[in-house]
Amino acid sequence: MSFLDPLSHALAALIAAAHVALTSLCADPTAGTTWLLCIAAVVVAVRVALLPLVAHGVRLAHASARARPDLQDLAKRYRNRKDPESVRRHMQERRRIAAEHGMPRLGCLPVLIQLPIWLALYYLLADVAAGESVGAMTPELVASLTAATLLGVRLAERGYLGVGVGHFAVVASLAVVAAALAYVTQKYLVAPNTVTDGLPEAMVSAQQMMPAFLALGLIAAGGVVPVALLAYWVCNSVWTLAQSAVIWHWFPTPGSPAAGLGDSR
Repeated sequence: MSFLDPLSHALAALIAAAHVALTSLCADPTAGTTWLLCIAAVVVAVRVALLPLVAHGVRLAHASARARPDLQDLAKRYRNRKDPESVRRHMQERRRIAAEHGMPRLGCLPVLIQLPIWLALYYLLADVAAGESVGAMTPELVASLTAATLLGVRLAERGYLGVGVGHFAVVASLAVVAAALAYVTQKYLVAPNTVTDGLPEAMVSAQQMMPAFLALGLIAAGGVVPVALLAYWVCNSVWTLAQSAVIWHWFPTPGSPAAGLGDSR
């Protein structure tokens, strides 16, 4: 039993509930469109539930940006002082600065809590697409999902190579759309909203290359994951882009290029 199993079962219950709700509205229970809407509904439900953690992350980024000059000055003052008393005073000063700028005590922990949720959803869709029943996703529902199609391509199909050109076109289109959305989000919304002053040059370079690496990774993954997972990535990427745009426009990180642009708006 994996530690992700409780989360996977909860998410399976969400997908099954979405399917029941849609079919009660006369949607075809075996149609690919119905299952895509179920996946989209779960993405929306999970992302809405995670909004408090997103707000925490924004507050942490703002507080860290405000505290950065004081922390950098403190690091310079204690750079070559390694004795126990100096180390103790250094930590006290760091705590004082963090408190003055309202840095949350839990730091990045609430943000990291999101990772198991995304892993559980990833493995759930992968298992279901492979024909395995999980919790409320009974064998009947699993059979319905794996048989459902998108423009003639089954949601359980994997890879770019399949029957006919249409298979490649559908899979490649989903992968490219997910990659393009991720690239735009990272390049034009996340990166400009990040403070890089004082960071090592290697970290700045890695951050600049991140959008391209992420996009290429999604395109490569499109060759091995089920179509259902590609559809999930597209839905999730749409939400991420919209959410990042809201943060970039209305809640830019102090000292970031996005904040400077906001001052001129």
